Amino acid sequence: MIEEQQMNTGEAAERGNFFKRINGVIDGARADGIAADRKPIHRNSRRKGSCEASFWRGTSRQDVQKVLMAARHYDRAKKKPGKRNGPLGGIALEVLALFANLVNFKSGRLDPSLDYITDKLCRSRDAVVRALKALRDHGFLNWLRRFEPAPNEGRGPQVRQVSNAYRLSAPKRALALLGRWAGRPAAPDDDQAARKDRAAIEAEHVETLDLAGLAAFKIEDSDLAKALALMGKAIDLRESAKRTESQSISFSYA
Repeated sequence: MIEEQQMNTGEAAERGNFFKRINGVIDGARADGIAADRKPIHRNSRRKGSCEASFWRGTSRQDVQKVLMAARHYDRAKKKPGKRNGPLGGIALEVLALFANLVNFKSGRLDPSLDYITDKLCRSRDAVVRALKALRDHGFLNWLRRFEPAPNEGRGPQVRQVSNAYRLSAPKRALALLGRWAGRPAAPDDDQAARKDRAAIEAEHVETLDLAGLAAFKIEDSDLAKALALMGKAIDLRESAKRTESQSISFSYA
């Protein structure tokens, strides 16, 4: 009888140890699952709802289009010989165009998620991340990383990363490429090359103008420009008549 009781006691202890090991495995698996779901918050992230008011700025459709034009001109102007793409690249320009359609002009709000961007552009996540970095590195985009409280109870992360807050911008070196369309003062001294390019284009255009067109191009006063344009047109007609008369005389001698 005593031996049977000792055997039952030993079996119960062994079963208890077995169940403890099973529970340990289950708890470990649960802990691994929680660790796998836990995503670290990026450094310098700001709490959603506490940082956007001073970051976003109201804008207009004209200003947004100006950013797009400046980016396209900048990408072409800075493309190195033999390279297929400029410093921004085609995907970055696609991202910028998408942002131009998403930004709220009144508040400046712009916070699409990476998943939304990749779905809309049908581009890979890595390609979009590289495009965003290129836009920021060259001064066409800035962003704030954000987090918000997570609806978790008990164990698990209490905050989670959410979409960035973005803001469009255009650097002076890119706006200088737009010339008079930029609507801003002359470019700084570090944009000598851009000014030379615009001067060459303007000189080439001036060479194609007649006297009337040259007057209208050079004179900002509309009344004075019209008067000089009429005078130039009269001179052009007189010179044209002289050339025609000279040709007719030469033909008569022949």
